[in-house]
Amino acid sequence: MTEGEVIRHMRAHLETHFPKVCGNCKRSYPHLRDYLLHTKHLGPAMPYDADAGNWTPDQPVGLMTYAQCACQNTLVLTSEGMPLPLYWRLLLWAKIETLKRNITPTALLNELREKICWQVLEEPGPIGPAPAVPLASNALPAPTA
Repeated sequence: MTEGEVIRHMRAHLETHFPKVCGNCKRSYPHLRDYLLHTKHLGPAMPYDADAGNWTPDQPVGLMTYAQCACQNTLVLTSEGMPLPLYWRLLLWAKIETLKRNITPTALLNELREKICWQVLEEPGPIGPAPAVPLASNALPAPTA
C-alpha cells in the first residue's frame, strides 16, 4: 500500500462521518471541507491501537482526531465503522512506515492528517455557512514531501 492509497482510504472513511452535527449548539457540518474550515484541531490525532503496539486488534480502540466547534464543544472523527481488514492493512502500513521514518505512530498519523486537510482545503467546493464565532484557521502550510 502506498501513502497515497492510505490517504485515499482514510479520507473516504472520514467523509462517511458527514453530515456531522454538534451535540451542543446543533451546528451542522455538511461535509469534511466545511468541518475543516469551521473547526479548530484540538491536540494531535491519536492512533490508540498503534501507540499501544497492537497492530492487529480484534476489538480496536481506533484512531481519533478532535476538533473544537465554534461553541467550544469538542467534536471527534474516528475510525469506528472502518472494516477491520482495511484497518489492519492501514496499521500494517503504519508499522512499516514508522520504522522506516523513525517516528512514532502519533507523528505519522498527524502527518497524514495534515496531508488530508491540505488536500481537502485545496480543492474547490462549497464552504457552507459561516461559523457563529470565528476560529483560528485550520489552513496549513503545504505538506513537506
